[in-house]
Amino acid sequence: MARAEHELHQLNRQLIWDGFRQLAPISIFVVAFGAAFGLAATQAGLSDPMTLMMSALVFAGASQFAALDLWGAQVPLFTLLITVFAINARHLLMGATLYPWLSRLPAAQRYGVMLIASDANWAMSMQAFTRGKPGLGLLFGGGLALWSFWVFGTWLGIAFGNLISDPESLGLDMVMGCFLLAMVVGGEKNLRMFGIWTVAAACSLLAYWYLPENSHVVVGALAGGVAGLVWREPHHEH
Repeated sequence: MARAEHELHQLNRQLIWDGFRQLAPISIFVVAFGAAFGLAATQAGLSDPMTLMMSALVFAGASQFAALDLWGAQVPLFTLLITVFAINARHLLMGATLYPWLSRLPAAQRYGVMLIASDANWAMSMQAFTRGKPGLGLLFGGGLALWSFWVFGTWLGIAFGNLISDPESLGLDMVMGCFLLAMVVGGEKNLRMFGIWTVAAACSLLAYWYLPENSHVVVGALAGGVAGLVWREPHHEH
């Protein structure tokens, strides 16, 4: 049992490379959205180095597009921070679901891995853990694949953005949604996960009905994250 637990939390070069290769095919579609962002940022008046730096450091497509909507001579910093937090609040839930495995890593590795966590590599890593296989290589290696293709796409958008100005018209906006739905269907199925997602969904719906617009994203993620922290996976005796 101790050996199995140790192997489940492995993070080495081979696992990272395997994760990169597995996420590379879906990452190709990220290039189109990166190109759309590069073009939009250029049209909004951002310099090429600033645009590339935003994609490299932020690595959050929806948040970056939202930031462009608020960009101007006077950037409303507080509004920008709240908007970005609301859009990315789902990462609280991601962190909660990954806690049983990330907690075994040193702090530097733990937060380094989470810097490039996104929907796709999170879903793949959770599916691996559900099957009793190491998932941190998928999380980090897959994140590197998504990140590199996103930055590359941003560069393409700066240089040749007019060629892919509207990825939705090609149906590319559905690719990631379909991929994540497939991951959820094949993901972990136990009482703890059901409880976490039920709490997140219920609180999100209540916020959608009764609270200000877009607050359901923050409320659902916070509620699910708290549920995941409170209802922790029991540790096995070695």
